[in-house]
Amino acid sequence: MPEAWTGPPSLLVLDIDGTLLEPDREITARVRSALLRAHAAGCRIVLATGRASFEVVELFAATGLPDCLAVCSNGAVIASMPSGEVLFKETFDARPVLATLREHVPSARIAVEIAGVGYAVTAEFPDGEMLGPQTIADLQAVLAEPVIRVVVRDPEQTSEDFHALTARLAIRGASFAVGYRAWLDLGPLGVTKASGLRKVASMLGISPARALAIGDGHNDLEMIEWAGRGVAMGHSPPELKEIADAVTDSVARDGAALEIEQWFGPGT
Repeated sequence: MPEAWTGPPSLLVLDIDGTLLEPDREITARVRSALLRAHAAGCRIVLATGRASFEVVELFAATGLPDCLAVCSNGAVIASMPSGEVLFKETFDARPVLATLREHVPSARIAVEIAGVGYAVTAEFPDGEMLGPQTIADLQAVLAEPVIRVVVRDPEQTSEDFHALTARLAIRGASFAVGYRAWLDLGPLGVTKASGLRKVASMLGISPARALAIGDGHNDLEMIEWAGRGVAMGHSPPELKEIADAVTDSVARDGAALEIEQWFGPGT
């Protein structure tokens, strides 16, 4: 923890999937209780996720919080919860990089996020992978205008396959992050969770040095480095653990709650 801190953090930043909850599972009572204690103590809470803003609306109720800001789509969108109102969005021309990728993964499913609405897709994604409506559409027409985010998903490949592909192609013209599955997020160049959080911290008048951020994925690297205290979940990849100030337990063992309880006390 930075030496300048004389009390608990003023800003608590939390990834969702793999940090607050496991796939197909709800936020546990212990994690929810920890969030509510932090909020009651006056700490501002921000969710930071690769998910779209309309997906976060559906997940937000489980936190028990009355309201918060959310950095969505890996930093390209800032939204207010629980309404889902989009306060800021950043776009890019995805056509050049997507054309290159489709040469190498021609069978991949493609989704384009439409802010606050849903996804235009080449084919529906596997059950449970996306919340919000999916509409099969002509992507050539959808991509004619700058977009927030594109998802490339190939259920026949692995995350390791996608890591190797992005390293081989040396993607330019877009930010990108590979998920735990063969899932690739493409966004505006230079946009990450950290860039979105810089805007949020400025809006709230809180120094990043007083932020505690907890995450578990490759798309959390910049966020963990940005925060005054960055904490990796126990199941995080080695790259995240190496740059984190601390490593907590896994999501299955309420690692996020364990870290929050250090600053806002255990539940009763």
